[in-house]
Parts: sequence; structure tokens; C-alpha cells
Amino acid sequence: MKPYSKMNSKNTALVIIDIVNGCCHENCEDLERGITFSKIRKMVPQLNSFVEKFREKVGGKIIFTNITPWTKEHLPENIKELYEDPVATYYSDGSKFEEDFYIVKPRKEDIIITKNNYDTFSNPEFDKILRENGIQYLIMTGVFTDGCVLATICGGFSHGYNFVVLKDLIETTDVKIRQELCKHLLDFTFPIMYGKTITSSELLNTW
Repeated sequence: MKPYSKMNSKNTALVIIDIVNGCCHENCEDLERGITFSKIRKMVPQLNSFVEKFREKVGGKIIFTNITPWTKEHLPENIKELYEDPVATYYSDGSKFEEDFYIVKPRKEDIIITKNNYDTFSNPEFDKILRENGIQYLIMTGVFTDGCVLATICGGFSHGYNFVVLKDLIETTDVKIRQELCKHLLDFTFPIMYGKTITSSELLNTW
């Protein structure tokens, strides 16, 4: 049985959050602050493999998100004000490299949504595209579990969407406390409050 009995290939989309160099590539790690991405780089090939299986078995819409340059010129005022605190500051160097996709390669028929905030729904085009295509169920993958994945799930739930979280295909930085938070989100918060939380193989086996 599918995670939701009404799910089908026409009303379901696979969402891949922020698999870009700035969130994955070793050249974009911040060693001084201990921000490294080894667990993310281990997960991404598995995500790539799942995407191809999803295309073959399910055939639903596939949506990739990416980001604007994470610099003052492109970010909203509330993030810039937050980043006045050095503990929170997370600006990029503004290079095109950081915004490029890491390993994943969207196809021509896939949808790409660019955002300048954590929640993908902060770009109204996302909700518009989902509604135009009759999408009700969103299968969530990508990074960071405790950042843009969480924000998008919260935002989308408030918009009335149903979620399936693939717990083996979302990841966060190697920072110990963030890994612990990720585990709590997967074990408790997501399944209790926001959506079915299963593995990618469990999803494919139910289709």
C-alpha cells in the first residue's frame, strides 16, 4: 500500500532540495566553523540512483530546487538582519560555482525552482506550478534536513500539501548537534506532525 491511498503518478511530485555545490562540494566547506559535507556527498549518489528508478517506476513530476547567490544583494531583509549576528552569518562568496548543481543533472522535462530563502514556497511560482499540475503529494529529498527541507515541509503543510519524507535521502552537515537534530526530526517530528517518513526502497516497493 502506498504511503497515502490516493497517491498516483499524476498527483505526486518528487522534490529534490538544494543539491548544489554550496551545500555539497568539499570546496564549499567552512573548516574554521566545522561545517563539512561528507555525509551529504555519501548520500547524493544514492539519491541519483533513486531519481532514475522513480522516473522508470513512478513517472511523476520531478522538481529540483536551487538557490540565488547567497549574498546580501539577493537575500530578503529578515535573513540579512539575522546574519548581523556572526553566529548565524552564512553568506556565500557569490561565485556561480556555489549555485551550480552538484552531480545531479535535471532533464529538460524537469522543473527547476530557484529561491532566496529556506522555504521553497517563498517563491510563489512553486505553489503555482504544483496547483497547475494537480500535485497534492510531495516526496521530499535533499539538504539540509534541519534547514531548507524542514522549512519547505512546514511551508507546504501550511499550504495544504501532503508529504512523504525519504529518510535515507535527506541529509545535513556533519556537525554533531545537527546530525542529532536530524535524527529527532526523522524519528519524531516529521512522522508525527508533517508526513509519512519511510525509506526510498519502501516507497518504490509500494508503487
